[in-house]
Amino acid sequence: MISSMHPAFVLFAAALVVALTRGKLRQAVLIAGPLLTLVALTQLDSGSHWTFVLPNYTLQVLHVDTLSHVFGLIFSLMVGIGSLYALHVPHGSEHVARLVYAGASLGVVFAGDWITLFVFWELMAVASLFVVWYGNTPGARAAGFRYLFVHVGGGSLLLCGILLHLAEGGALTLQALTAEAARQGAAFWLILLGIAINAAIPPLHAWLTDAYPEASVTGSVFLSAFTTKTAVYALVRLFPGADILVWAGVIMALYGVVYAVLANDTRGLLAYHIVSQVGYMVAGVGMGTALALNGAVAHAFCHILYKSLLFMGAGAVIQATGKRKLTELGGIASSMPLVLILYMVGAVSISGFPLFNGFISKSMIISAAAEEHLPIAEILLTLASIGTFLHTGLKLPYFTFFGPDRGLKPNPVPKNMLLAMGVGAFFCTALGIFPGWLYARLPFAAGYHPYTVDHVVSALQLLLGTGIGFWLLLKKLGGEPTVSLDTDWFYRKPLMPAVNALVAVSRQIGSALEAGGANLLHSLIPYVQNPFLIWRKLGPGSRLSEQRGDRFYDADAYRLPIGITVLWIVICFTLAVLYTLRHRPAV
Repeated sequence: MISSMHPAFVLFAAALVVALTRGKLRQAVLIAGPLLTLVALTQLDSGSHWTFVLPNYTLQVLHVDTLSHVFGLIFSLMVGIGSLYALHVPHGSEHVARLVYAGASLGVVFAGDWITLFVFWELMAVASLFVVWYGNTPGARAAGFRYLFVHVGGGSLLLCGILLHLAEGGALTLQALTAEAARQGAAFWLILLGIAINAAIPPLHAWLTDAYPEASVTGSVFLSAFTTKTAVYALVRLFPGADILVWAGVIMALYGVVYAVLANDTRGLLAYHIVSQVGYMVAGVGMGTALALNGAVAHAFCHILYKSLLFMGAGAVIQATGKRKLTELGGIASSMPLVLILYMVGAVSISGFPLFNGFISKSMIISAAAEEHLPIAEILLTLASIGTFLHTGLKLPYFTFFGPDRGLKPNPVPKNMLLAMGVGAFFCTALGIFPGWLYARLPFAAGYHPYTVDHVVSALQLLLGTGIGFWLLLKKLGGEPTVSLDTDWFYRKPLMPAVNALVAVSRQIGSALEAGGANLLHSLIPYVQNPFLIWRKLGPGSRLSEQRGDRFYDADAYRLPIGITVLWIVICFTLAVLYTLRHRPAV
C-alpha cells in the first residue's frame, strides 16, 4: 500500500535528472530536488508506509514514526544546504553520487524491515565511496579503497547478523534487540558490530578520519552528515539501553578529542571531532532513558548542522587558498571576514555556548548521566566538552585565520558557498534560541529545560577556563607537520603488500590460463575446419609438409573432395532431421 511519497525516491529521481541535464537547469534541479524532498517529508505522518510483497516476505520500504521522522527532517534539510554549497561544481556525476548517498541514508531511516535496511545500508556505502573518490587525488583514491575494504567488512557482519536473527525466528520488522534473550545470541553482537563500524566507535573508527579529509571540498560536507548519523539512528532503534554503549561512547568522546588536539590537517581535526561528538550520542543510547535517548537524537540533529558548517568553513579556506594544514595557514582573517564569522557560529555551537544549538543538546546527555548516577561518565563527558572548545573553537580558527602571516592571497569564495554557510549558521542560532521547536519533535516523552541558572553558569565557567588555558598554552598548541599513528595502521600497513601479492598471483594464473587457452584453441582450429582430419606428423624437411605454429603436418592429409561449408551444412541438416523424427507427435 502506498499512501505517501518516499523522500528517498524523490532524491533518486533528482539524481537521474541531474545526470541528464547541464548548466542552469542542473542547478535548478539541485535546489528543487531537496525542496521537494522536504515537501514529501511534511506529507508523512506516523503510520505512513509502503509495503512490497515478496513470495515469503512483506517488506516495509517506508515506515514512519517520530524517530524516523526527526532524522528524515534533518537529513532532508542537510541535503538542501549541501547541494547549495556545491552548486558551482561542474561535474554532474559528483552531484549524482551525493544525491544517491543522501537518498540511501533516508532509505535507512525509513526502512521498516531488516532487508530494506540492509539494501539501503549497502547503497549508502557504495555511493559514499564515490563521494570520497571525487576528491580526485592519489590520497583520495587510496583512502577510498581502504574505505571500501572496511565497509565491505562491516556490511558482511551486519548481513550475517540479520540472517542469523531471521534463522533463529526473529521478526523481519525492525525491533529493539535489547531483550535478555536477544543479548545472549550471536546475532545481537554481529549486528551491533556491523553498526558500530559505521558509527566509528574506536578502534573501528579510522576509516572516517582517513577518508573524510581526502574527499572534495563539497563532498566532505555530505560525508560529515550522513553515515555516522544513520548509525546513531540504528543504535537508537535497535540497541537502546545496551550498557556497553555507555562506556564505548565515553571512550569515543575522549579519544576523538585527544587526536583532534594533535591534528594538523584542518578537516582531519574536524573528522576526529566527529568521532568525539558521536561518542555523546552513543553514550546516550547506552543509558537508555527517555532523556538520554532524546539527547542522542537532539545531538545528532544539532551535530549535523554545526559540523557541516565547520566543514563548509574549512572547505571555503581550502577553496580560497589551496592550503589545508594549520602549519600552512594564517594571517587571512582580514581577507575572509565573512567565512571567519560564519565558521565561529559553528565553533561556538559545537562548544556548547548558550544560545547556540550545541548547548541545548549536549547538556541533555550529560544531565541524563547525572540522573542515572553515572558520575564518572558525567565527568568524562564534561572533560571532552572542554577539549572540544580547545581545538575546534579556539585552536583551529586561531591558527587558520589569525596565525603567523604566510603571505597567502585568498581567491574569492563562490557566493553559493557563503550562502549555504549562512543558512547553516541561521539554524544553529535559531535552535539555540528556540529549543522548544526541536524538543517538540523528539520521539520520547521527557521534559527538559536547558536554560537554568546552573546549566548556563556551569557552561560559561568551563568555557572561560578553557579560553584562559588556551591563551597560556598558545605556543604549545600550534600545529605540527607530523602524522599521528592511529588504529588504521593495522590495516593500512599490511593491506597494500597483500593486495600487491594477490595481484601478482592473479596475473600469473591469468597468463598461464591465457597461454593454455591459446594453445588449445590453436590445436582445435584445424579440427573445426575439417572434422575428418587425420594428422600425420612430418619433419620440417618433408616435401608435402606445411607449418602450423611450431609443428609440421602432411598437407595432403586433410584434403576432402567437397567444400568444408557443404560438409557442415550436411551435418547440421542430418541432426535436424534426426531431432524432428525423434520428437514428432504420435498419431
